[in-house]
Amino acid sequence: MGDATPDQALQRLYSQHQSWLYHWLQRKLGCPHNAADLTQDTFIRVLAARQAPSILEPRAFLTTLAKRVLANHYRRQQVERAYLEALAQLPESQVPCEESRAILLETLVELDRLLDSLPALAKRAFLLAQIDGLTYPQIAQQLNISLASVKRYMVKAAHCCYFADCQ
Repeated sequence: MGDATPDQALQRLYSQHQSWLYHWLQRKLGCPHNAADLTQDTFIRVLAARQAPSILEPRAFLTTLAKRVLANHYRRQQVERAYLEALAQLPESQVPCEESRAILLETLVELDRLLDSLPALAKRAFLLAQIDGLTYPQIAQQLNISLASVKRYMVKAAHCCYFADCQ
């Protein structure tokens, strides 16, 4: 993008490709409102990364980034549906207020994102313990792994969730 400043390069990227990206997302989603939101989310990611000056293939770059934003959108919808189904099972007196529901949903979405970065067995072990209430020996038996592996996976998953450090 030549000798442009980062702000100028980002402005040019936006003005030249925003409409194209919006239409691309609208075809994928079938909803103009969600397409507009995800278009903006994609450009917010570009802005946060400050990468506009070094982008050689803008549409390929934006498509890759938009696919990630789209995947996050679908994943959030799945978590939200599951959460709403769980809420529907609660007695009226136990249903949290709107503010608490919003906070809980954001927490669930973030935990889902964090857990998704774990190896499959670590994620499965953690969910078996936290959701199904299985003991470590039961998890080891169900996953056909050693008890030491279960302990290692649980430490890794707990560290990931509590400290948002999933490496």
